[in-house]
Amino acid sequence: MLKKARKERLIWLDIMITLLTLELMSYFYYGIRSVVLAGVCVCTAAIAEVISLRMMKRRFTADDLTCTSDAMILALMFPSVMDYKVAAIAVIFAVIVAKNIFGGRANMIFSPAAAAYVFVLTSWGHQLLQYTEPHVKTGVFDTPAALVNSASHTFNMTGNVDHTDFELLLGNFSGPSGAVSILLLVVAAAVLIFRRSISTGAFIGTICGVGFFACVTPMINSRAGSLKYSLVMNMVLFSAIYIVSDVRIAPKRNYYAFFYGLFIGVVSYVLVLTAAKENAIVIVSVLFTPIALGFKNLEKRIEKAASEHKESEDNDVTESVMSGKETATE
Repeated sequence: MLKKARKERLIWLDIMITLLTLELMSYFYYGIRSVVLAGVCVCTAAIAEVISLRMMKRRFTADDLTCTSDAMILALMFPSVMDYKVAAIAVIFAVIVAKNIFGGRANMIFSPAAAAYVFVLTSWGHQLLQYTEPHVKTGVFDTPAALVNSASHTFNMTGNVDHTDFELLLGNFSGPSGAVSILLLVVAAAVLIFRRSISTGAFIGTICGVGFFACVTPMINSRAGSLKYSLVMNMVLFSAIYIVSDVRIAPKRNYYAFFYGLFIGVVSYVLVLTAAKENAIVIVSVLFTPIALGFKNLEKRIEKAASEHKESEDNDVTESVMSGKETATE
């Protein structure tokens, strides 16, 4: 039990380090407003977690700090100029409704950040999908001006991307404050996979699902371009790392996790291709919760059957040894 708790804390630490790196890049492009937004989200998450746990007559422990990483993920999915009140409401929804109402961190059904994002999308969709251009730094309490659509929206609607590959790698294009730094996301994915802090199977499955369909049914004339932009746009890489591959949600076995991620990748790509749905992967990850639960139930049945089979074999061996001893004694 202690070993499991220690592992969970190390996973949280790994996730937080990579998220803070993305937040640093967000600060470079959007200024202090982005940092304050993240701070509001994290503080709100901690307060909401403490209050909700007390209502459930439970103590707040170090293991409950995962609420802060969920809040950071949500903050990085928002525009840097997101209204603080809306951000706070979203975080409260993530902590209380999407997580603790189902039993807390031990009974996770779907990613709290993803569920809260969908909640905001349905309630404040216009504000959620309007961004400032990179290097436009808004004051902490200033009203944002000259908001634009994301590069993902432009790509979904027209098939055009007016940015160089170098700009795409560095995240120098309009979009969610932390989900556009492609180079940092690639490094984060490699580190987290190496550290086993995310589900390798789910991550590879998601990338394969999107990548395969991007080549088979390209969104633009160039298959290579379709593959590249399909992975870069619509928060695909960010979501593949921090939402779909969340070890609390994804199936434990990489075999099942791969197909879980594959289904999400394929369906999200089809939604973008047919309906031009921006950031569809986040919505699909929430809708595909039953698949994750189904795989987890299957894993439990397999483990139970294997345990019973092993116990039966051990009993047979014990009985044969005892009978052998009795025969030798006679």
